[in-house]
Amino acid sequence: MSDQSRLSVNVNAVAMLRNRRDLPWPSVVDMSRIAMQAGAKGITVHPRPDERHIRKSDVADLTALINDEFPDKELCLEGYPSPDFLDLVEKHRPHQVLYVPDDPTQLTSDHGWNLARDSQIVSAVTRQTKQWNVRVSLFVNADPEAPELAAQLGAERIEIYTGPYGACYDDEKAAERERARVVATGKAAHKAGLGVNAGHDLTLLNLPPLVAEMPFLREVSIGHGFTADALIYGFAETVRLYRVALGELPA
Repeated sequence: MSDQSRLSVNVNAVAMLRNRRDLPWPSVVDMSRIAMQAGAKGITVHPRPDERHIRKSDVADLTALINDEFPDKELCLEGYPSPDFLDLVEKHRPHQVLYVPDDPTQLTSDHGWNLARDSQIVSAVTRQTKQWNVRVSLFVNADPEAPELAAQLGAERIEIYTGPYGACYDDEKAAERERARVVATGKAAHKAGLGVNAGHDLTLLNLPPLVAEMPFLREVSIGHGFTADALIYGFAETVRLYRVALGELPA
């Protein structure tokens, strides 16, 4: 058991619900405060160009929240390294930025970088971001060859795309195969000296076997599953349940 949390709560879904109406609730700041008070290590947001959920103003508000109330917590900005997004990173200097190869029209991040093909853009934005003293993580598929390329391009961490693993919620054998790919990628990253994060469709059920095989996991970013559970249990209790699933708190 550990007092140190690996859970970063993605509040995109909170913002999406708020944006359905011209009202200030549910408040992204208030729900993020509850999550961090309950023990989450920090907050992740993905401000997309169309601001269909997180807005640029949310990034400013969350930066102020963490600076003023939670100096030991972290803000992670996720996004494609467009000029607008890089301006946001430079202005707010989050603790971590997760670069993803998303098209602006995508509903969600559903694949990692092709690091061999995209090495020029990735290496350039990585160098720039590190000059701002922001930790760089790259979104990669579950591929044991990806971490070495990520390290060569200057990344400090990778986040393994766990969507295919999460999609096997009703097929135990397929889940075992996909989990093996994730674990192999994580071990390769750990060997290469990279910090290992994971995210996408992680749940209270599929986290424990993953963490058991990757005790070196540094962070999990969870939004959709977390929010679905929070509708049942509440935000604070859901933080506790995920920390139990991560092996950080007793059941």
